[in-house]
Amino acid sequence: METFKKLKQFYWPYRKSFYISLLFLLLVTVITVIYPVILQITIDEVMLKQQFQYVPYIALGFVGIMTLKGVFTYYNQYLGDLFGIKSVYRLRNELYEKLQFLPFRYYDNAKTGDLMSRLTADVEGFRFFLSYGFAELIRFALLVTITLGLMFYYSVALTFVTLLAMPFLAFVTYRFDKRVHPAFRGIRKSFGKLNTNVQENISGINTVKSLSREAHQIGKFNNSNIDYKDKYINTANIWAKYFPLMEFIGNACVVGLLGFGGYLVINGDMSGGALVAFFSLVWYIVWPIANLGFVINQFSQAKASGERLLEILEAEEDIQDLPDAKDIAKMKGYVSFQNVSFRYPNEDKSALQNISFDATPGKLIGLIGATGSGKTSITQLITRFYEPQSGRILVDGQEVNKYTLHSLRNQIGFVLQESFLFSSTIKSNIAYGRPNASMDEIIRAAKMAQAHEFIMELPDGYDTMLGERGMGLSGGQKQRIAIARALILDPSILVLDDATSAVDMQTEFNIQKELKNAMSGRTTFIIAHRISSLKHADEIIVLDEGKVAERGTHEQLILNQGPYRRIYDIQYKDQKTVLEAQTN
Repeated sequence: METFKKLKQFYWPYRKSFYISLLFLLLVTVITVIYPVILQITIDEVMLKQQFQYVPYIALGFVGIMTLKGVFTYYNQYLGDLFGIKSVYRLRNELYEKLQFLPFRYYDNAKTGDLMSRLTADVEGFRFFLSYGFAELIRFALLVTITLGLMFYYSVALTFVTLLAMPFLAFVTYRFDKRVHPAFRGIRKSFGKLNTNVQENISGINTVKSLSREAHQIGKFNNSNIDYKDKYINTANIWAKYFPLMEFIGNACVVGLLGFGGYLVINGDMSGGALVAFFSLVWYIVWPIANLGFVINQFSQAKASGERLLEILEAEEDIQDLPDAKDIAKMKGYVSFQNVSFRYPNEDKSALQNISFDATPGKLIGLIGATGSGKTSITQLITRFYEPQSGRILVDGQEVNKYTLHSLRNQIGFVLQESFLFSSTIKSNIAYGRPNASMDEIIRAAKMAQAHEFIMELPDGYDTMLGERGMGLSGGQKQRIAIARALILDPSILVLDDATSAVDMQTEFNIQKELKNAMSGRTTFIIAHRISSLKHADEIIVLDEGKVAERGTHEQLILNQGPYRRIYDIQYKDQKTVLEAQTN
């Protein structure tokens, strides 16, 4: 029960509903075991003694009891469901909130489909046990306890004969639980992988079709589906082995009771009505015990689901506000790196090694280098997406961890190479960081990002609804909306991570011209592979395997004849070749 103890905070506040449902469950159980008593009275006192005048009263009493049982069952089930639904409502909210604050390090290894599986199938599996499984276990205990009391009342000897089968049943049940729990945990993991395959396929359908990899994706999905099927078949095999065995033990017990009970009736130690009642009561033990396998099944699923949910809830939030962290309304944007070294989790190689530079407000810093040289890592450390292993990162003279995460990141406008847009209007996407922004501010930001013109050509303009991940727009259009989204924040620090890679040279030139005014007074970092994107920078830092290879202005680096000059020659040689071909 350790898993349920750890998740207690989510269902314990609603224990009142659970307790009241248990009260109705007790009443339903009491009424249930009254049936055999009524049967015994009817046989011994009415049928055998031919007191048939009592039959109408017994019938009316029976109808009344059935009506009460129906009412009590309704409230028992409704309040039980209410308990489970309210509990997982809180749990689901807590899980979603936790996912918002988990660090980038967590998402580096997480699979989207698996996380979705946890927030849907695993939460629902846990809810089902709260609503039904807990109550079933208690119903089992109540029914067996009350039934055994009545059985002892009717015949002590016959009851002890019944109990002889219990140790065997308990052992089989224990063995069943030991095998079925790992099996269900395997099912949950396999289902998460299946979800991941579906999610990745749908998200990357353009890539799949463009490379004619449909057959590969079908095979990949089929392999995951086979694994899911095999794990379910394995679980079904466990169930098929143990359930008949439990049923056999129960039926063997019943056969023994019939023989010994008949002997007691013949000897006059027990009445015929009492034997019939006792036999009926036995089924109130046998069937719950037989059904215990199903409850254990649900318990094992809920436990496996709970363990997977706890993996999210207990995941370490290693990047948090310090106790003395300060909110800051407006930063100047002075960024300083002092001997900063950084390595990504689970990586042996350092992403950055002893990086030092200063970026004053109004200064434009260009970052260039091969893929994996550490360009993006620098900007991700400024925003505390990750923490460096050594060195200091300061903004306005204070280490970045001295500011609250919210106020720090609110001062940084980030435009990524892969621009993510939400399934909403263009207006909402631009104003995502400032929901209260006026329409004039939205349009101004769009104009600076060279997005206003194409937006106005759309049927609904700024009210145009975008598809998932911005479907319906080109890569360049999505990037321009992302730039507008960053500019509307009026950030002190602006980061453009290859933000114009998907636009043509003329649009890039127009965006840069407009951005000159936007960059005024703020610190700007431009990460690019194209020299044309950053040759106007105040300082260009050339990175190579996490180290600073050289630094300076465009003109200085051209004269250095170093890595920057080699990149320049490659890019402009290609352009020169194209121009010559067009001229000829």
